Amino acid sequence: MLSPVSIRDVNLAKVLDSQMTPAKAHHPHDHLTCIADALARAEALCRDRGARMTGLRRRILELVWASHAPVGAYTILDKLRANSAKPAAPPTVYRALEFLLKEGFIHRIESLNAYVGCDHPEHRHVTQFLICTRCGGAMELSETSILETVKKSASKSGFAVARLNIEAQGLCPACQSTSQ
Repeated sequence: MLSPVSIRDVNLAKVLDSQMTPAKAHHPHDHLTCIADALARAEALCRDRGARMTGLRRRILELVWASHAPVGAYTILDKLRANSAKPAAPPTVYRALEFLLKEGFIHRIESLNAYVGCDHPEHRHVTQFLICTRCGGAMELSETSILETVKKSASKSGFAVARLNIEAQGLCPACQSTSQ
């Protein structure tokens, strides 16, 4: 059985939702449902894969999903410390983030050294990110033709691509409309 979103989760999401700009949310939506859906899918996938979703891993995933803007490990650590009688140490947070990355529940945006929730954790994929330099929002794309083009070009040069990270920076639609 999937665990419901707690009152603490609802209050956190309400606070963050009130601060969320349309650019960070990508589109208007019920963010509480967004968070609950991400947590439920992660828990179900862990069960299917035989992986263990601990309370700390779940809480960190929840904090990553609390906003659609990338969040750094130390920001996560600060939020954990503020809401816990027994705060986690940095290595514990990094181990949880590594687990969430390995399982495909989050992505790391390397240029920002930050994390965002994955919209499609059911299957492994290479993603591209559009990062707004004004509001900090990030949007995940999964355009397979980009990966195929890079692999084909690399292969012509005798290079085997092992990992690909594509991050485009610019202005999201909401920030573009406010700058005109």
